[in-house]
Amino acid sequence: MYLFNKITVNPQLPKRIDKLSVIANNLWWSWNSEFLRLFKMIDIDLWEGIGKNPVKFLKLVPQEKLEEYSKNAEFLREYDRIVNNFESYMNSKNTLFSKKFPENKNDLIAYFSAEYGLDEVMQIYSGGLRNTFR
Repeated sequence: MYLFNKITVNPQLPKRIDKLSVIANNLWWSWNSEFLRLFKMIDIDLWEGIGKNPVKFLKLVPQEKLEEYSKNAEFLREYDRIVNNFESYMNSKNTLFSKKFPENKNDLIAYFSAEYGLDEVMQIYSGGLRNTFR
């Protein structure tokens, strides 16, 4: 049988908790593990089963769970507190970079290293690159 295409349906975050995706796709969570507790609250079995990866979690969590937790008062209190912490961090003007290089405030900066470990869910490929580029 010939497979023509594959369709993937991802759950849609309710507007009330849509910052889960923003933060999951920002490495801020790798040093702010309090954010990861939100995923445990939603579905601890899925969270453990997929290796504690927030991006993968948001692709696999049942839509019903997202809808349920978007109305859960305890969850929303914790969510709001964490989102406020994230937004304060992202909007901070009092950084070493902003003090030393104020003229570069709108520059995008990226750091690439194939051998830098940030979190256990992101694999480290140390020592394997020389075999990749033959």
